[in-house]
Amino acid sequence: MKIDLLVADIGSTITMISAFDGLGIGRPAFLGQGQAQTSVESEDVTIGLSKALVNLEEKLGEKIAWDRFLASSSAAGGLRMSVHGLVYDMTAKAAKEAALGAGAVVSMVTAGELTEENLEGLTAVNPSIILLAGGVDHGEKETILKNASLLSSWLREQGKTLPVIYCGNQAAFKKAHSIFRDKELSLINSENVYPKIDQLNVEPVRREIHRVFNRHIVEAKGMEKIRSMVEEEIIPTPGAVMEASLLFYKHRGDLLVFDVGGATTDVHSVTDGSDDIQHLLLHPEPKAKRTVEGDLGVYRNAPRLIELCMENSNNPGFESNLQAGIEPIPGSSRQIELIGILTEQALKTALIRHAGSWRYIYGPTGRQTMVEGKDLTCIKTAIGTGGALSQLPGGKEKMAKALKGKTGLELLPRGDVMHLIDNYYIMAAVGVLSMSDPDSAWQLLSRSLNL
Repeated sequence: MKIDLLVADIGSTITMISAFDGLGIGRPAFLGQGQAQTSVESEDVTIGLSKALVNLEEKLGEKIAWDRFLASSSAAGGLRMSVHGLVYDMTAKAAKEAALGAGAVVSMVTAGELTEENLEGLTAVNPSIILLAGGVDHGEKETILKNASLLSSWLREQGKTLPVIYCGNQAAFKKAHSIFRDKELSLINSENVYPKIDQLNVEPVRREIHRVFNRHIVEAKGMEKIRSMVEEEIIPTPGAVMEASLLFYKHRGDLLVFDVGGATTDVHSVTDGSDDIQHLLLHPEPKAKRTVEGDLGVYRNAPRLIELCMENSNNPGFESNLQAGIEPIPGSSRQIELIGILTEQALKTALIRHAGSWRYIYGPTGRQTMVEGKDLTCIKTAIGTGGALSQLPGGKEKMAKALKGKTGLELLPRGDVMHLIDNYYIMAAVGVLSMSDPDSAWQLLSRSLNL
């Protein structure tokens, strides 16, 4: 059987391969999906990929060949990144938003001139990519240049040639570039993530992180083999989900996406928020925002979710009931029930962490009402993806419960919200495809969501 396209999603827990046909004739169709446990921990990731392909062929009932092969990956813990800026609430925060939106796991954030303690922490974090920010264009230069010098020296001392992306004051790039070049290192320039006061510019940096990921990241064993198989860039899986979210926003407007996985729970939102709240923001927020909760995975981090469940339960037998039967791919009704309980808790916790909230500031003139964080009040659609929501029952009901769990301060959706499920579990695959064929990607996403 010859098909148009395979898209692999190599996750930290599960590897999936989705098959598509009819792209060349304007009638894209989802044929099926194969899954297997990712073999990243002790084996070559291509082992898990091969098993997923066998699983796909079993479901389709025949051997397959394909014209194109694309992929996303969050194996080996995803894309570890450190972010270094001038002021945390400005350039450091803006750079962090760009990194998260691209699918990175931000392992370290610093603001101001790097200290010896910061550099020791950087050694412990061992990032895959470094993001260097600081200063509005034609503004303060001294800090970013000092940090460029310290980072380049640290890289030489560590014997590392990590990619370093510069997204700070463009007037200082030439000097920063010469600092790196003097030590025979390279500095990749992107547009300033914070070019003017109260102006975020995260999209160019996000795109650059995708490019760097594809060129440099081969940490999981076998990833270099997979990269030789694909015809376009391998992008981080969370970044692929963000691409699909942006595609949905283009066609249907403001949305919230819950991606509950075995290792993390990610929340994506694409919205400008309401006009009456924007002028109350303490700091600007990006239109497209992602938060990643590394302690809320329903498999690898099940013990943490069990602790959170216990804090909200009066049932003395609750803990012992939850401890048994957690599997990466649940097979029994009992395992499905347990994963469902953990999924509800992951959704509630991740949403509160993602959403902005009202803040009351007291000064000489009395109390002022301000807003900090992402305004979700205009959200009209919530989408559930990830295995725990798309492959197990009750996903819509779980999302609805999470959105109703208000404390009064969070900026959650005001009105009725339409709840959709990524029934085919192809949001990441669609995001990868959207970068080369947005029309086919939208048709496939629409069908998966039953629009």
